[in-house]
Amino acid sequence: MKSLKIYQLFFIRLLLIMTAAGIGIYSLALGLPYTAFFCLLVTVLLLAELFSFIKNTYLFYDKVLSAILNNDFSADFSRHSNFDNYKNLLRLYDTLKERQNEQATKDLVYRTILNTIETSVLILNKNGDEWAIFLMNDHFSDHFSTPKVSKWKYLQNQLPALCNIIEERDFRDLRTSVQISLGGGESQTYMLQTSRSTTFGQEYYIVMLDSIQKVVAKKEKDAWINLMKVISHELMNSITPIRSLTQNMNELVAQDTLSREDMEDIRESVHTMIHRSDHLQSFIESYRKLAMLPSPDKKRVELKSLLDSSLAVMAPIFKKAGITVNNDATQNRWIMADARQMEQALINLLTNSMYALEGSDRKEITIAAEVKNNRTFVTISDTGLGIDKEIEDKIFLPFFTTRPDGAGIGLTLSKNIIEAHGGYLSFKNEGSGATFIISLL
Repeated sequence: MKSLKIYQLFFIRLLLIMTAAGIGIYSLALGLPYTAFFCLLVTVLLLAELFSFIKNTYLFYDKVLSAILNNDFSADFSRHSNFDNYKNLLRLYDTLKERQNEQATKDLVYRTILNTIETSVLILNKNGDEWAIFLMNDHFSDHFSTPKVSKWKYLQNQLPALCNIIEERDFRDLRTSVQISLGGGESQTYMLQTSRSTTFGQEYYIVMLDSIQKVVAKKEKDAWINLMKVISHELMNSITPIRSLTQNMNELVAQDTLSREDMEDIRESVHTMIHRSDHLQSFIESYRKLAMLPSPDKKRVELKSLLDSSLAVMAPIFKKAGITVNNDATQNRWIMADARQMEQALINLLTNSMYALEGSDRKEITIAAEVKNNRTFVTISDTGLGIDKEIEDKIFLPFFTTRPDGAGIGLTLSKNIIEAHGGYLSFKNEGSGATFIISLL
């Protein structure tokens, strides 16, 4: 009977009850009281069995549905899996169980990621008119010495500086800096970013805090590591062959007599050592140029005149390379700058654009200037291949270059000069080529 449906089983039981009752009534009409009594007893037993069947079926459905509604998938209903009566119900149970397991795995992964990152993360969930803490990662709790409370009002007692700013902005999206004192000590500056979103009728508010001092320290550390890698690489490239040649010469001069071949080896060794020494000296001079950049002597300078003089220096080189220059910076704009330093920065950027056009069919450099929000923006664009994604974060590193004969200080020096003037240098990849943007006050 395992293959029969519930309604079929119910109909068979009902048919048996009706049959037993009919036989009992017929027996009583024939004057057979004992047979009628037996049939009545069978009818009662069948009714009791029908009640038990209906009760057990209802209880099983109720048990499975209660488990689903309460997200309790610990029960094992596998022994009922062969019954067609419960096949769809158990299939629903198993499907939801698998989905819950997948969701639990994802939640575990997400929480592990959030607890691993060194950014303080707080997620709030709105219940009615009040906000509750949905998640607080370990870094937030440890860094601010805050227990993982569940109510927003409890967090207000721990971090009033943070909570007051968020409440003043009415839990809206914001990006600002905030001063927070840790343990009654000196306050630190944090970058505060928040975002508010709604999903499936639930409102969430995500808060992220990064210590500005920590971010700066990490960037400085990374910069020093990259710089030391470059310096050690250059030093080893020169010192290793010099040491090897010196050892070879020491062995040669230790001999009683020197042959013509020995003298030739010594000459070649001395020549190579001088060449490597010159390279090392040039490298150190480049480093000194970056490290000992003098403070700019700012005076009123006409931007157009500055651009024209820079282009005049590069004009013969551009002509030889077959490069067309479109100078759209025609308006007169006076800026406070050190003319020599700023001209050097512009020449470095133009030289970088020139090398970017090597191998390009269309060799054009476009210069433009505009004034926005009391700042002067100068853009230098080329029609080269652009900057590879892999090296975008390295192009301003000292001594980083993609050219075999490059020193790797042009862009770094330009960036340092512009920043010394209170501006900044940035870049972006265009559809065809790259654009460097100078921003000055």
